[in-house]
Amino acid sequence: MRCRMIHVVCLLCCVIPACRAAGVEAKKETPEESAKRTQWWQEAKFGMFIHWGVYAVPADGEWYMNNKQVQVADYEKYAPQFNPVDFDAKEWVRVAKGAGMKYITITSKHHDGFCMWDTKLTDYSIMKATPLKRDVLKELAAACREEGIRLCFYHSIMDWHHPDYLPRREWEKTTRRADGADLNRYIDYMKGQLRELLRGYGPIGVIWFDGGWEHNAQELRSVEVDAMIRSLQPGILINDRNQLPEDFSTPEQTIPAGAMSGGRLWETCMTLNNNWGWAKNDHNWKSVEDLTRKLIDIAHKGGNFLLNVGPTEKGKIPQESVDRLAAVGQWMKVNGESIYGSTKSPFKKLPFDGRCTAKGDTLYIHVFKWPAEGVQVAGLKTEVKSASFLDGKASASISVAKDENGVPVLTIKPPAKADPIATVVVLKLAGAPDVETVSAIQTEKEGKFSLKAIDAEVEGQTAHYENNDGKDNIGFWIDKNDYVFWPITVKAEGDYSVEVTYACEDGSAGSEFTVGISEAAKVSGKIDGTGAWNKFKAVSLGKIHLPAGKQTLAVKATSMPRGAMMNLKEVVLKRMP
Repeated sequence: MRCRMIHVVCLLCCVIPACRAAGVEAKKETPEESAKRTQWWQEAKFGMFIHWGVYAVPADGEWYMNNKQVQVADYEKYAPQFNPVDFDAKEWVRVAKGAGMKYITITSKHHDGFCMWDTKLTDYSIMKATPLKRDVLKELAAACREEGIRLCFYHSIMDWHHPDYLPRREWEKTTRRADGADLNRYIDYMKGQLRELLRGYGPIGVIWFDGGWEHNAQELRSVEVDAMIRSLQPGILINDRNQLPEDFSTPEQTIPAGAMSGGRLWETCMTLNNNWGWAKNDHNWKSVEDLTRKLIDIAHKGGNFLLNVGPTEKGKIPQESVDRLAAVGQWMKVNGESIYGSTKSPFKKLPFDGRCTAKGDTLYIHVFKWPAEGVQVAGLKTEVKSASFLDGKASASISVAKDENGVPVLTIKPPAKADPIATVVVLKLAGAPDVETVSAIQTEKEGKFSLKAIDAEVEGQTAHYENNDGKDNIGFWIDKNDYVFWPITVKAEGDYSVEVTYACEDGSAGSEFTVGISEAAKVSGKIDGTGAWNKFKAVSLGKIHLPAGKQTLAVKATSMPRGAMMNLKEVVLKRMP
């Protein structure tokens, strides 16, 4: 889709920055004003991303020009071959709406510089360079208005086609020299494009920038550009990819370990297969269960889910995408109440395979897998007035008791027939949920601790629990600062052997880590390749000395030379004689 690197995002601001534009101090938005302006987006939760352009002709992904090192003149030859006669804006919107999506974000221009609207600023557009000669964004805007879907525009700052955009690609520095190129002149051109998009297509929900990583905010004149955008559409949201934090963060192809700090708004963008743009040989489609559970997990953490489709060169959304979105939509028709307008879970950790969302005095417990004895929710101090299954098929059987520490524990019995994706239990409370933070303390049993991924607590922005595709582990561990820990209770002081079970693709091996409770009580390990991210092996690391009582055992990265740590399945501690 976009950059093939991890974005470093400033998380210090969650309202519109108070910026200077053309020497004028912009009015700073209050938190209340920001909440009102972004309310529709926070309530929507689920949107469709669309990557579509002339790169659909070679049908090998949206980075085709870069990946194949194609010269501009050669890439331009795809435009006359781009004739999407099957494009039907109303059908696209119907697919999005049927999936339960509330907004659409489409590429007005990707990094290749090709414009998907009737721009007056270049001939390199769908109106002037293709046989179609239709303003597809105008048609999509009309279809969105008709169906009550918010239209948003992705817009690439990077432009491999425009003569003034700098720097040049490595493979064209001698064939397409940069003499006379002026980045400031390019920014003026980009501002003109944004004016056209914001003046000619009705209310726009979001400007979703991308491709800004080659320059800083000053070089991109981001303060000035954003001020212009807001002057044209004051209610708009702007993402964080023009080197300013703006309204929300954009984790790509990953779900953060938890809610973002400071109440920062965020939106995970993700593909249905491996590519963003149409790639005819990419058949690695995510399952309906995986997609739906990702949506639930994101809502559980207070985020939005922007799920991508890559239409073909003829203008059709691939049938594999249509089928999966329709199936997600079927689940949403029954259970959408638990997603739309929800807020993040009040529970830091759930001791079962599932998630939770909240809405006022109501909790929605999403259970992925039901133990025979039911699931337990610990720490809810607010009285439960009623419990039912959201599908309306039966009332839910619950009981409340207190554990040995006096913490209230709610037990929910499984239904006669569970939803294979997620069964939603609705808990109506006597008021807003008051939750006591409860740690999943692991107590030594028969001289052994079995510390499993599902019971771990994760600190950080990328690492999180996975349970699909043969996995049952902490994965997406791509930030060296993330770490995993378990509160444990050691019955008696002593030495314990340490064994770690993990998986790592061969090409990502080499990271180093520690396991322990302190600098004085830890062991070190180095990740070897296991062949695949779901091929696990157990490795003995040595021994550590643990004092009696409550401790916190943590797994921390010390080096990450290839951008990933490991998929961590389990840590086993055994008392030594």
